[in-house]
Amino acid sequence: MRERFWERFDLEELTNEEWEALCDGCGQCCLLKFQDETSGELAVLNVACELLDIHSCRCSDYAHRFEKVPDCTQLTPERIDDFRWLPKSCAYRRVAEGRKLAAWHPLIAGGPERMHRKGISVRSFAVSQREVPEEELEEHIIAILPIDG
Repeated sequence: MRERFWERFDLEELTNEEWEALCDGCGQCCLLKFQDETSGELAVLNVACELLDIHSCRCSDYAHRFEKVPDCTQLTPERIDDFRWLPKSCAYRRVAEGRKLAAWHPLIAGGPERMHRKGISVRSFAVSQREVPEEELEEHIIAILPIDG
């Protein structure tokens, strides 16, 4: 990877390896979400995709995630604007908005533990989708995000 690529190149110019390395591994994008078709509001749950390893906040089968989880969506530089729900802490969002990576980001801090200690990741509050019956999902809403357009 190129040195400090996140500061020197636009998202569209990153190699696949750099793009993947930019992910801070917080797991927030792996939380289940429901969108109200009328209002457009997005309900975020503390329930993580069944493939998320909650301790590491990484997908347990990243290579096959689209086959195993049909609702899994792929974030790409071209689609970054479609993911307005990404948290302000998200490295992809930060770089797209011209902001620097946070000091806790694994590329800056040398690993993910600082991010986990600061409470950025879902490690401290998420539960696996495998543990929550579908009829109880509404009880796990932790935020309602207004999404325009």
